[in-house]
Amino acid sequence: MSSLPWSTPEAQGLATAALDSFVAALDASDQEIQTLMLLRHGQVVLAEEWAPYRRADRHMLFSVSKSFTSMAIGLLVEAGQLSLDDQVISFFDADDLPATVSDNLAAMRIRHLLTMTTGHSQDTVERLSRDRRMVRIFLGLEVEEEPGTLFVYNSGATYMLSAILQKVTGERLLDYLRPRLFEPLGATEAIWDVSREGINTGGWGLSLSTESLAKFGQLLLQRGEWEGRQLLPAEWIDAATSRQVPNDNEDKVDWRQGYGFQFWRARHNTYRGDGAFGQYCVVFPEQDASLIITSASPDMQATLDIVWEHLLPAFEGATGDGTKRPPRLEIVPPKGAVPTGNGRTYRFEPNQAMLKAVRLDADGTGTFTFAVEGQGEQDVVCAPGDWRELTDELTDPPARLVTSAYADGDAFVATFRYLETPFVVTMTCRTDGEAMTIEGLNNVGFGPARFTLRSR
Repeated sequence: MSSLPWSTPEAQGLATAALDSFVAALDASDQEIQTLMLLRHGQVVLAEEWAPYRRADRHMLFSVSKSFTSMAIGLLVEAGQLSLDDQVISFFDADDLPATVSDNLAAMRIRHLLTMTTGHSQDTVERLSRDRRMVRIFLGLEVEEEPGTLFVYNSGATYMLSAILQKVTGERLLDYLRPRLFEPLGATEAIWDVSREGINTGGWGLSLSTESLAKFGQLLLQRGEWEGRQLLPAEWIDAATSRQVPNDNEDKVDWRQGYGFQFWRARHNTYRGDGAFGQYCVVFPEQDASLIITSASPDMQATLDIVWEHLLPAFEGATGDGTKRPPRLEIVPPKGAVPTGNGRTYRFEPNQAMLKAVRLDADGTGTFTFAVEGQGEQDVVCAPGDWRELTDELTDPPARLVTSAYADGDAFVATFRYLETPFVVTMTCRTDGEAMTIEGLNNVGFGPARFTLRSR
């Protein structure tokens, strides 16, 4: 059960029919929506989940994480433990710093990390991931421009904020925020990735439930006040969600409305935290509302366009375009013929899919053996029909996973949906004498969408 108060849309000045049209538009779009919550005047007026996804599950938020890191920095500033004008290099010893500190690196301040104006000409995150000592790599990179003069989206900058917080407090970012933010909100399910050098990643890696993210959106609307307690500094929230720097060099219209302290400004006087593949916490100060969406979106601007077209008019009294919402919101498993197999096990060399072996049986089931170093092995069964649910034991903590299968000609097609992420993997398996070839497809991701595996 939700711990947020619920209301009818009409009691909060919205027409149910307008919200139905909004949901229908999202459902009909190419942006795979997984969960949704809308709050108005502090009340939940819309809450949806597209089966098999659930609002109560943790969901990987990607760069929405940055907005939480911003709040932690605001708490340190309020406590006098940090200043926006502190030099970045002042927090690190000689072992982390380059032999020669450039003028631009010396000029880099906390505010430049917060506003993505570090002076780097491109995001640093991919270069940081090449070695365990990410802080040392960041500080060793060339700072091509004077800090403060150029906006370049930079997840590595947020990682450095997390590293600095850990230096100042002696705690990891998640541990610092637990008693100050997550526990008061009831978001005790929060987990956050840790780098190989033992630092919460800051700019990504946070997982929360849809409802916990909705509470965060409401907390922002309330300028940090929650159930009679001031959890976050009101002045910091005002500053963090305001336009601190221009970002006209961004491509998409809702990504060039200005940037705050780890928040994007957007059209219609809104702001948001957002994450890759369609994770949103959109705040509407003028309408006293917040919208949470988790999804596997190939086009994040397209989702916001639907919000502006269908939800904004609802705040102004519109009753929708008459489109009825679907009777059931769901993502159905792919359908096809019942597959068959020969019962033989095909084994694979170590690969990007972490697939060790596949066995296709005559009853139409396929058993896929995955192996993760340090985590062990797990057999995952795919079969025709409805989604088959199991627990992915190779993640930490274990997470929900559903699978399905069907035949496409001579191919066995297996689908794996990792429900606490946006990720879906499809494997099309064909046997040819002694070998199996798998054509793989990732629905979204940071690398190539397609891959090929061949058994040994």
